Amino acid sequence: MRTFYTDAVVYPGKGMPAADSFLVEEDRFVWVGASADAADLIASCDDIVDLHGDFVCAGFNDSHMHLLSYGQTLDSAMLAEHTDSLAGMLDYLRAYIKEKQPAPGEWVFGRGWNQDFFSDVHRLPSCFDLDKVSPDQPIVISRACGHCLVVNSAALRLTGINPDTPCPEGGRIGMEDGVPDGRFYDNAMELIFERTPLPDKQKVRSMIRTACRSLNACGITSAQTDDYCVWRKLPWETVNEAFRELEESGELTVRVYEQANFTSPETFADFMEKGSKTGAGTDLFRIGPLKMLGDGSLGARTAYLSVPYADKPDTRGIPVFGREVLEEMISLAVKNGMQVAVHCIGDACLDEVLSAYEKVFAAYRPKDHRCGIVHCQITRPEQLIRIEDLGLHVYAQTIFLDYDIRMVRERVGDALAAASYSWKALSDKGVTVSNGTDCPVESPDVMRCIQCAVTRRTLDGIGPYLPEQAFTVAEAIDGYTSVGAYASFDEEKKGMIRAGMLADFTVLDADPFRTPVDRLKDIRVVQTYLGGRQVYPISK
Repeated sequence: MRTFYTDAVVYPGKGMPAADSFLVEEDRFVWVGASADAADLIASCDDIVDLHGDFVCAGFNDSHMHLLSYGQTLDSAMLAEHTDSLAGMLDYLRAYIKEKQPAPGEWVFGRGWNQDFFSDVHRLPSCFDLDKVSPDQPIVISRACGHCLVVNSAALRLTGINPDTPCPEGGRIGMEDGVPDGRFYDNAMELIFERTPLPDKQKVRSMIRTACRSLNACGITSAQTDDYCVWRKLPWETVNEAFRELEESGELTVRVYEQANFTSPETFADFMEKGSKTGAGTDLFRIGPLKMLGDGSLGARTAYLSVPYADKPDTRGIPVFGREVLEEMISLAVKNGMQVAVHCIGDACLDEVLSAYEKVFAAYRPKDHRCGIVHCQITRPEQLIRIEDLGLHVYAQTIFLDYDIRMVRERVGDALAAASYSWKALSDKGVTVSNGTDCPVESPDVMRCIQCAVTRRTLDGIGPYLPEQAFTVAEAIDGYTSVGAYASFDEEKKGMIRAGMLADFTVLDADPFRTPVDRLKDIRVVQTYLGGRQVYPISK
């Protein structure tokens, strides 16, 4: 099947000049250029599609997100839409439970609250708040960042957590007057999750399918995604089987590069011994890097800083792993030829991770490793030089500026804030910087993310914050296409509209290069294609 697409504004990528047409044969681009030069090609085509002047670029690639967790979120109480006040969020939870009518003792899940947006109180929710929703139905609500959750007293009773429950390393159990207050941070959240019911493989498939459809609606055709940590007791084999079964049935509509999250050398070694190493798999589902979680989040004040939090001087955050464990895990990956990606938000966490990389790289001298830092938010100038020297990749989330601009100086102080979120400075040094949303921490809406990359403002106009760190529109699109492909060793397969590459492309209703930068978020996805097959919208 040969299909000629014409009357478009085609951005091939990497700053290349626009074209107006392209040809797809089966699942590949075979030509891109001007329709005036394509008379012979047109004559040999099976179909001609007029795009009526719409803008076309390579399919978007979210280079760090949580696809399975997003599917779970879509199947839970959507708290992000009800976080203007604590009272309003509690009212929504009451209405959600009334509508869903869970069986007695059935767990109720929600995600997306952010205490910084509460207009009526200035604190995190607690079990005492959730008890007002239901004293008997166990409730778990996760903060938007995924680094803090709150449960009600019914959940505390079911899990058996009490004042004497030991807290795992790299976590914290909230206490009030000597008893748990329902708040759990980072590794301590596993005390709750390990006691909640596990989904079966059919449910996992359903969550993945739902999430993929939502991503397609945002123009996303590739996702680099951390899925093994949603339920630690759910075998990673089950997750892989769910993805592969969806691939076989033609229902996997996003190319998945699995950021394999492990917390112990033993389980990670077993994973590799069973043949799961970077690159194993197909163009639709493939194993990517070892993924590690270095610290928490700024919003929950669990990101690990080199100085006390400016607005909470009794804490510097939580390091999830000590240096020895970081070195052991990274060493195990690198000596076995695996890529590594480590979550670092605080600058003290980044110190530890960079030192671990330096020691491991000195021992093994890996070539073209493409190991990296996920988030890379709070940084000091000398750390940017170390990132460059190590040849690391950076997985940025420019949409984080929409929230963080409102609180970063208050959280970390002026000195650290003045040198942070410096992704453009890293790019100018030659560091590859891809973009993404960390969904479901944020919505997977790509154009919102691109607007923040270009404006360095919140979506409602606050800022700019460090405007010298703004990307151009071309750089922002490339960060979501060709640079994302580089992060997964796919730069010769996808990420551009170029002959020989996979025909993954996104059609937008406006040209980002001709749209006012404060209106980029309003550009809508018209169509999304994966390997030449339309995956959004789905015809009925």
